Amino acid sequence: MRKVAVLGLVFAIACGIAQADAQISDNEVRIGILTDQSGPYADFGGDASVTAAQIAAEDMGGMVRGKMIRILSGDHQNKPELASTIAEQWLNDDHIDAVVDVTGSAVSRAARQMISEAGKVVFYSGADSGGTAGPNCFATTFQWTPDLHERAFGMVRAVVQTGGKRWFLLTADNASGHEIADILRKEIAARGGTVIGEVRHPSGGTDLSAFLLQAQVSGAQVIGLASKGSDALTAMKQAGEFGIPAGGQKLVALSLALSNVHAVGLDEAQGLVSSTAYYWNWDDASRAFAERYERRAGRKPGMVQASVYSAVLHYLKAVQASGSDHGRAVAATMRQAPVSDFFARGARIGADGRLDQRLFLVEAKHPNQSKGEWDYYSLLRTIPTSVGKDPAARGGLRVSRPFSCRNTTGILARSELAD
Repeated sequence: MRKVAVLGLVFAIACGIAQADAQISDNEVRIGILTDQSGPYADFGGDASVTAAQIAAEDMGGMVRGKMIRILSGDHQNKPELASTIAEQWLNDDHIDAVVDVTGSAVSRAARQMISEAGKVVFYSGADSGGTAGPNCFATTFQWTPDLHERAFGMVRAVVQTGGKRWFLLTADNASGHEIADILRKEIAARGGTVIGEVRHPSGGTDLSAFLLQAQVSGAQVIGLASKGSDALTAMKQAGEFGIPAGGQKLVALSLALSNVHAVGLDEAQGLVSSTAYYWNWDDASRAFAERYERRAGRKPGMVQASVYSAVLHYLKAVQASGSDHGRAVAATMRQAPVSDFFARGARIGADGRLDQRLFLVEAKHPNQSKGEWDYYSLLRTIPTSVGKDPAARGGLRVSRPFSCRNTTGILARSELAD
């Protein structure tokens, strides 16, 4: 029941090794990529996230303060109990210093308490539940991609404003699907729209024709995909095959990976609306990383891979600056400096552990608009992160009030939050 791939990836430099620092434990900085490599979210994070972490380690020269960087990989297969088992092994046997990715909301909840209470730094790049930050955060936990509340805010508002007021929700019958559907219902109502119907389909199913037919004949202007990973991929593919987008109904996906569009193709994905914090073709810096990444992985990076790179690099810089891999010391150093890379331009970490950065509302191109493979998105608008901060994601805080992150030793960080 346990599948842990310890890559044993040790980078070294031939000369210029700095004096060893006694505060780097076990003579190594160890970072674990806890992700789904063989389950429904394998394309969302997976091996591709491990590659992103490797590139970040290489960009630090393979060492921090004379200590080597080791990347470990754990495949949780989207099973919370397996994620807990891997986390326990990493903590007890491998003496991990930081954990990154943690794809899947249920998985993140299962592993969060154990890792955080051990005082280790955790970056959520694949987990998009608001439960990883806000009142549930620890001083060493960080939400490195916008969560579902932030993505839903701008996306739903834009769709409703352009006439998409009647919605039908196609919901995967699992924890993630239910969470996405709940967020969509609340945002649609808040923006003046209406959910006129909803159907739940088995997660991991390969035939959604009966469910899509209900959506097609419902009279809805918008079909919201309350799913992610392979469930969203199946819904997109079969909706295109049935001619649903061609018939005038808008397809909207709150949680979508670039690799999903690649797998389906623009013939069937065209017109689909989603949001992302990163797209490889926005600017020179984004393209430069994507080219490096593609040479290694054979594909363009998506938001999760870009986020993993950014999180690992910021963490390693903080270890370098603080001279320690102790969780609280590194976390405190990380909070002091802006995050400056192609993924986040001068973004700051909020008191609740969220990386405060921009979002992009995107639409899948018509095939004739694409200039080549992986050229899939058109930019509809940029959404400032301050706009998408939903009070519910912070435990209902609607006015400025004290807010704390915690760990086993008690309150570690206290500040004022204002919505």
